[in-house]
Amino acid sequence: MPPFRRVSEEEVFRAWLFTVDRFHLVDPNDEPFERFVVRHPGAVTVVPLHDDGRVSLVRQYRAAVDAMVLEIPAGTCDVVGESLEAAARRELAEEAGLEATTMEALIGTWNTPGISDQHTTIFLARGLTPCRSEPVGIEERFMTVETVHLDDVDTLVADGTLKDETTVLGLYLARAHLARVDSRHDQAPAS
Repeated sequence: MPPFRRVSEEEVFRAWLFTVDRFHLVDPNDEPFERFVVRHPGAVTVVPLHDDGRVSLVRQYRAAVDAMVLEIPAGTCDVVGESLEAAARRELAEEAGLEATTMEALIGTWNTPGISDQHTTIFLARGLTPCRSEPVGIEERFMTVETVHLDDVDTLVADGTLKDETTVLGLYLARAHLARVDSRHDQAPAS
């Protein structure tokens, strides 16, 4: 089957953080069609895992859903030339007031590929120590930091406490990562 083809695109709206583009496309039967796509610079999220299995989350207002949302620290890749890891470290300090000795990328994911090209990289941060927090923006000024235990994630998802998809994915991936690391450690020969 011939592939879908993008013939052209045009910007129809520009906001501070994103644009909306109209794509002119052709389907595999050579029929033209259009789609509107939100262009986003990308984002990072961070699972700040403490040595005791707790994770620091932030609760902040999200206008799109008109709710205070409990989520892992996150932010937009809006600093030119900044690496994904540097962006993750910046957001961890800004939102949770934490620094990490290790920062490991767990996955890169498309948030809503039906309407947006936003790509988010989820990091696992370990070796945490407090640092100065400098909230940026109105929502962050009213944000609170809370902790949950990784063992409680299933319950928090089931009861609707956690609804943010990158938070849920990040917490499950962190838990799976730790299980793999512990399994390898348990299988290592004694010296």
